[in-house]
Amino acid sequence: MPVYLDDKRLARQLLAGDARAFDQFFDDNFARLYRFAMARLSDDPEGARDVVQTAMTRALRKMHTYRAESAMFTWLCAICRNEISDWLSRQGRYKDHIVLVEDVPEVQAAIDSIQAPAADSPERYYQRVEALRLIQVALDRLPARYGDVLEWKYVEGHSVKEIAARLNIGTEATQSLLARAKRAFADVYRTLTKALGPENGWVES
Repeated sequence: MPVYLDDKRLARQLLAGDARAFDQFFDDNFARLYRFAMARLSDDPEGARDVVQTAMTRALRKMHTYRAESAMFTWLCAICRNEISDWLSRQGRYKDHIVLVEDVPEVQAAIDSIQAPAADSPERYYQRVEALRLIQVALDRLPARYGDVLEWKYVEGHSVKEIAARLNIGTEATQSLLARAKRAFADVYRTLTKALGPENGWVES
């Protein structure tokens, strides 16, 4: 497993209270993390800014747990993802755009519903919001590594080769990991939709 030496050095400097390291931490990561959050909160720049500020503050408090086994930005994205989920829950709102696992029929149907023109009936609007909620919940239940590779591939648009380089594994191993992550996502999503069922207000599109 690779060790990100520059990030490890920065973490040590932050823990030592180095003011220049603090400035570097924010200069290197705030804008990128803001773009990461905006991709999930595209209608609320202020919300994205609040989420990123909270995530970076939380990261500083947890810096002693950072082992540099992944890039610091990847570690920050995982923290930010949790903050986004918490923020959405507090606001009672869900993501407006998800591109994920296009070859799983059940998920593709949900994505088609999400990407369709604005609903012209209360029923269709409810179905769209419910699909968004279920996808968000399914993502939150995945192991962290599965969530990472799915987001890198389907949300951030990285190639399999680029993801393999991030993980320091071969492309075949990366393709296998993506396949397992997609199956895990589909299983969780199917379980959630079955658990809801028509009696609880869920109607498949």
